[in-house]
Amino acid sequence: MDTTPAIRTSIASVSAPTQHRDRRWPRRVYAAGSEPDPRFTFANERTFLAWIRTGLGFLAAGVAIAAVARLTDGLGLEIRLASAVLVICGLACGIGAFSRWMGNERAMRLSEPLPSSPLLLVLTAIVAGVGIVALIIVGFG
Repeated sequence: MDTTPAIRTSIASVSAPTQHRDRRWPRRVYAAGSEPDPRFTFANERTFLAWIRTGLGFLAAGVAIAAVARLTDGLGLEIRLASAVLVICGLACGIGAFSRWMGNERAMRLSEPLPSSPLLLVLTAIVAGVGIVALIIVGFG
């Protein structure tokens, strides 16, 4: 009785390399296409972090305005509104940062053009609007 084939088969199955299963999240991004040049991925991550810092700046400004106004008993409607708009801009930056990162990473993996974002125009318009209102309040208040 020759047991050599059974042993060879079992050794081959044990020593055969197993395929690496990619467990990165989000699957919608990492399951698409092929790996881009790491330099582009790192640049995309730096842009994501810049948007996160901008969002933190908006959040800090909104909270600071509310805190200073509360100290001076001047928490009127315009102060609350300005604070809320800045906090909402901060939240939009955080959510938009992740959305942009996903879209850009997926496009790079699929060799497609990078998508544009309406967030840039919306945040610019809101900041400009808040600045104009602040100038009017300070100038005529």
